This record gives sequence, C-alpha cells and structure tokens, in this order.
Amino acid sequence: MSYSMIIGFFIFILLYTVLLFYVSYNGLVWLRKAFDFKYKKSYITFMIIIQTFFFIGMIYQSSILIYLGGAWLIIFCYSILLFPFANIIVFATKKKAIVPLGCVLIGLYVLLLAIGSYNAWNPVVKSFDIVVEKEADRKDLKILMAPDIHLSPTVGRSHLQKLVDISVKEKPDIILLPGDLVNDDITFYLKENMGEVMQKLQAPLGTYAVLGNHEYYGHQVKEIVDTLEKDGVQFLLDESVLIEDSFYLVGRKDYSDADRKLINELVEEIDHSKPILVMDHQPYELNDMRKSGIDMSFSGHTHRGQVYPGEWITNMLFEVDYGHVEKEDLHTFVSSGFGNWGPPFRIGTRSEVFIINVKFQH
Repeated sequence: MSYSMIIGFFIFILLYTVLLFYVSYNGLVWLRKAFDFKYKKSYITFMIIIQTFFFIGMIYQSSILIYLGGAWLIIFCYSILLFPFANIIVFATKKKAIVPLGCVLIGLYVLLLAIGSYNAWNPVVKSFDIVVEKEADRKDLKILMAPDIHLSPTVGRSHLQKLVDISVKEKPDIILLPGDLVNDDITFYLKENMGEVMQKLQAPLGTYAVLGNHEYYGHQVKEIVDTLEKDGVQFLLDESVLIEDSFYLVGRKDYSDADRKLINELVEEIDHSKPILVMDHQPYELNDMRKSGIDMSFSGHTHRGQVYPGEWITNMLFEVDYGHVEKEDLHTFVSSGFGNWGPPFRIGTRSEVFIINVKFQH
C-alpha cells in the first residue's frame, strides 16, 4: 500500500468519524427530547456496533447483516444531507420543532427504504429503436442487455429467475451480459445452484458475456468463466465472433485488466463493412471506439449511482453514465444494471433490462 493510499485512508476514517458523531449526536438529542432517553452508553455502543454490520455481512456472506447494514448506510447518508436543514428549522423555531421534525425524518427514512427495496427487486424493461447504417444478412436484431447482475447472498436465484422470465416474454435474438455477473467469487452461485436458473437464459443466437471488475476481485476468473460457460454463457475476452455472417460481436477484457488489448487491435482484421458490436463493462474509451469504426457499444458498471444523488458523481466520471447516446456513428448503451452492489436498495434508479431493436440498412 502506497503512502498516499495510507494518508487517504486515514482522511476517510477521520471524515467518517466526524460525520458519524454529527449524525449520532442529533439522534441522541431527539431521543432525549422525545422520550426522556437516559441510556447514553447503550446508545453509543449500538451506534458503534451497527457500523460493522454491512462490512461483516460482506465478508461472511450474510444477507441479513448486509440488509441491516445497508439500511443503516442509506439512513446515515441521507441524514448527512438532511440534518443541516433540520438543524436550521430547529434553531428558527427555538427547538420547538425537534420532536415533530424527528418523526417526519423517521417516516421519510422508512419510505426511502421501502421505495429503495421495491426499485431493487422489481425490474423494468426499457426499449430502444435504432438504425445502423450498414448492410447485414439479416434486416433486424433484437438484443436483450443486462449488465451488473451481481449474483451474491442478496441477489440470488429468485432475482435471476426474473431475468429469465423477461427473456422468455421478450424473445430476444441475442442476450448480452456486459460484466459483473457474479459478485467477487463463484461460491454463492454454486452453493445456491444458480446454474439451474442460468441455463434457462437462452436466445437463438446465444448468450454472451464479458468480465467486469468484480469478477477480478475474488481472484477466481477461471472458475467463474468455466462455471458459467458450462451453464450456457459464452465469454468473449478480447475476442470477436462473427454471428450468422451478419455482424461481429466483440468482447473486451475489463478496463482494470492491465493485459487488455486496445480496441483498434481487436477489430483491425475484421470486415468493417459489417456491423460491429462491442461489449465493454466500463464505459471508457468511447472516442477510441468511434475512431475504430464501432457501431454499437454495451456497458454497465456505473449503476447510475444506484442511490440518489450518486448519479451526480457518475455523470462527472463518465462521458456516458446512463442511457443511449448516439455520437458520430457510435450508438452507446449504458444500463444502471439488473442487480445491485453494496446496500441492496435503489433510490432514483431501477433494476432494469434494456431491449434494443436494431434495423440494419445501407
């Protein structure tokens, strides 16, 4: 670990501690005012313990701790945003608003968690119709795109089954899974026999995937690829495939992989008169894709911030952090993802599938 990383870590811990004190103090003031609460030591102990729930849950794959810890992180983050305004109101009313305002905030937190849970577990389908100005042996193509499934203790068989159900209903020609299919390692996928569900995710032209950053984190890339390919998912790792002599599908290694090839290297020997589609988990190097004659790119990774106002950050970090953007001859698609990472909630975003209807014409 570098010196700068150590300094950054300590700054983060210091900032988190200050914000935690601010939120905890406001909570204690409200409890004392509303209920004449006198158990300060118990309150402090509880606040310290609850900080560990999410991280222990992630380490030991405990869905209960991930849910509880994730809910606390949502409350904590929104408290940081809302408490300054609440403090101003309390000051302006000479502390008369403490109790009713606290009740309003608690109700708001419950509502946010309910909405966040609903958004995370009830996927929507978003459709796009585009024209690619190239000839192909087929006139049209229906694509189902679902990045960032993040199969894990929280995103399990039932959520994966929803993707299968959507696929059965939509009847796509091809299914694209642009990275982060599993969350860090393959353990829970195997434990819950999710392959039984994954094998049902089928399309006439196949189901294709690339690796995302999370497949690298658990250092089980080979195990993940081998397992999912047995279940019918074909990985493209800096590779291309010509499908039906109509279009090329290119799959890139993740942006975090130091060994990944440049996009122009991947497509220099293929026929550019045919449509070229590229899966790249992280939506970087879009300008390089335009220069290399790519027609469509498919990405995820951003989650669109997952929890508002996270999209402010992703919007600053990426040229395209969400949706469909056509620039020059490149159609870029970036989805907020089918699953979720971290707190199992979505506020301001939805679990989603993109259906892309493509017409090829010269």
